Amino acid sequence: MRTIIEPFRIKSVEPIRMTNREERISFLEAAHYNLFSLDSEHVIIDLLTDSGTSSMSANQWASMMRGDESYAGSPSYDRFHKAVYELMPFTNIIPTHQGRAAEKILFSIIGGKGKYILNNTHFDTTRANIEFSGAEAIDLVIAEGKIPSSEHPFKGNMDIEKLEAFIKEKGAENIPLVMLTITNNSGGGQPVSMENIKATKYVCMKYDIPLFIDACRFAENAWFIKMREPGYENVPVKTIVQEIFSYADGCTMSAKKDALVNMGGWLAMNNAEWAEAARNLLILTEGFPTYGGLAGRDLEAIATGLEEVIDEDYLHYRISSTQYLASHLIEAGIPIVRPAGGHAVYIDARAMLSHIPALEYPGQALAVEMYLHAGIRACEIGTVMFGMQANGTEVAAPMDLVRLAIPRRVYTQSHIDYVIEALTEINQNKQDLSGLKIVWQPKQLRHFSARFMPLNLKEKQKENFSKAFAASL
Repeated sequence: MRTIIEPFRIKSVEPIRMTNREERISFLEAAHYNLFSLDSEHVIIDLLTDSGTSSMSANQWASMMRGDESYAGSPSYDRFHKAVYELMPFTNIIPTHQGRAAEKILFSIIGGKGKYILNNTHFDTTRANIEFSGAEAIDLVIAEGKIPSSEHPFKGNMDIEKLEAFIKEKGAENIPLVMLTITNNSGGGQPVSMENIKATKYVCMKYDIPLFIDACRFAENAWFIKMREPGYENVPVKTIVQEIFSYADGCTMSAKKDALVNMGGWLAMNNAEWAEAARNLLILTEGFPTYGGLAGRDLEAIATGLEEVIDEDYLHYRISSTQYLASHLIEAGIPIVRPAGGHAVYIDARAMLSHIPALEYPGQALAVEMYLHAGIRACEIGTVMFGMQANGTEVAAPMDLVRLAIPRRVYTQSHIDYVIEALTEINQNKQDLSGLKIVWQPKQLRHFSARFMPLNLKEKQKENFSKAFAASL
């Protein structure tokens, strides 16, 4: 049979409040047109992120009940360590409360002024933690990774020629490590091939530079290798995962993605000196090295989630459901990043809203309209997120995308059909949309808390907006 069904039954549900457009207008105004500032209870379908939004399984909830909350030496840590080590056999595995904590610790140790961290594409918090240390984050994804319409099967690949050229230009001594983000979130959730992982490792070995993996969606990346890379079609996903990490010297991990939990992460590495420094920082900022800011029950849930995420029935369903959304948007004439990634579908907002200049944020304009029209919350990944440079200037990002991140095991096909219908209707009237301007922003990570004003407001509306904005300061 061709029909793909969810490889699970639903045991518990939570209600969705069905808002109307008039309500959503007021909610959005109160949030200053920043979707991160909305109350989740005012969102009908929440595709803002797949991070920490998964539904946990009955086995995960059951495993949480045996969580041991001892401050040090908890058996829950032993089970966590065993589960991670089975897939990622690094000599030092250090739990953290989430992935960005692992990044903060790592780059506090190895970053600094005059240093460069190379990646296929850094995501927002990774880049921010690197730049906060004084180092510079450099993206070296292949050219196809910057072309939304390209059908390259591994658009997350590192550009090997550019990687080696950069190392030669800046000097290996100024590059403490190279990273690969799998899958490549900022570039449309695109996978990295095993061949490219091995080629990246070869260059790193040549110049004695450690290779780390940003492993948030490692299982989805492994599934794409199984589906798309010759020679791996009959290899179990677990074996593919183990091979991926055999080429790495360490990793950062947000367990909130492919460990199927709501909170957690880890930092892993083979370098004993770095690991000692990391544990010392961990104690200062997170907790003792056998819990790292997590409860014992969190460690238990992660251990069980790592077993479930490499289940091939689950991965088949997961990727197929994303492809279902992608194929229907393509049929509706909506430009997306192709081929679709694993955890999300990325709309090419710059192509869809070609009448809105990049510095008027077409991605944010589309995301705002999705909420107004249908109560759907999505995430801009474009000039709002990446346009502000470290020197204070603003440039258009390489792409203006809107990410429809699909939480794991949360929504059914009817929910996704609702998203398809809404976007089809928006696309039919897209010329009516206009851009926005930023009226306030923080110095870093502005997309989380920036405040916007639509450019199509009438004079009286602008006056009211200005009064409301002034009152909120």
